[in-house]
Amino acid sequence: MRNTRRHILRQLLVTAVASPFIARAASAQGKYPERPIKIIVPFPPGGGVDLTARLMMEPLSKELGQTIVIENKGGAGGIIGVEAMSHAAPDGYTLSLTGAGTLTAGPHLRSKMPYDPMALTQITRLVRMPFILAVRNDLPAKTLPEFMELAKKQELRWASGGIGTSQHLAGELFTQMSGLKMIHVPYRGTGPALNDLAAGIVDAYFGDPATLGLIRSGKARAMAVTSPERWPVLPDTPAIAEAVKGYEAENWYGLAAPPGTPKPIVDRLYAAIDKVLAEPDVRKKYDESGLTPALLPPAEYVAFLKRDSVTWGDVVRKGNIKIDE
Repeated sequence: MRNTRRHILRQLLVTAVASPFIARAASAQGKYPERPIKIIVPFPPGGGVDLTARLMMEPLSKELGQTIVIENKGGAGGIIGVEAMSHAAPDGYTLSLTGAGTLTAGPHLRSKMPYDPMALTQITRLVRMPFILAVRNDLPAKTLPEFMELAKKQELRWASGGIGTSQHLAGELFTQMSGLKMIHVPYRGTGPALNDLAAGIVDAYFGDPATLGLIRSGKARAMAVTSPERWPVLPDTPAIAEAVKGYEAENWYGLAAPPGTPKPIVDRLYAAIDKVLAEPDVRKKYDESGLTPALLPPAEYVAFLKRDSVTWGDVVRKGNIKIDE
């Protein structure tokens, strides 16, 4: 009986000592955010990842009552920016946009990742969209079948935003399934690749929705999209699947926080983003940019990432794609 009393007293003492710290931690999470939030875009300005963050920045800032700061930190197919986020304090004040190249394809491409993708705190998938196979204006081919015939006769140079990026893998899947031999030209981000496509330095580009700017301004042509069916944004542009049966490659961008970020902070961010992307004016801006809001709650998002990893793992193995460290 004495031992039981002693145990109860000891537990009460521990609770009394710990309670103020627990209360302060809960209070801090409850007040989140109390200062500006930094979102790292792991690519240079001008691409779809950057656009995804910037379209969300102002309305999300208003919803959270704090300034959102965008920091572009490109390199290594997005790895450098996400790694920087992974080392930040898990307090919800440093986040990063992510994609297949930084989460689901990266572990298959590299012998060692500088962070564990599945150890990151996954907040949500933000948007999804097809890639656009765009070509330089003076390319002789005017249709997708003509493009494929031209690729059989001469070595066409196709660009991506970098080795291991989702753009690269979408193009690799196309060459694997079509049997075409084309030269891959990786760039350090979407912006530089778009510039060289407009200048006619490369023949084609597997691009994200930022490519729409070039197409609409007449500086490049849309040859095909990578969704299984035609895309409403470019209704006259065929899907690659119309010429290559079974082809499908959908792009997506998500939002992540450092490992160990508390659940109340994740829930606060998800709820705020969910509310913001449901606003008609915000959705309209995303739709006009070719980005489709496609939020997934954290648990569903993690399950999606596991499936995506299997898909791109197969492409990487068949293409023997590796990134030299």
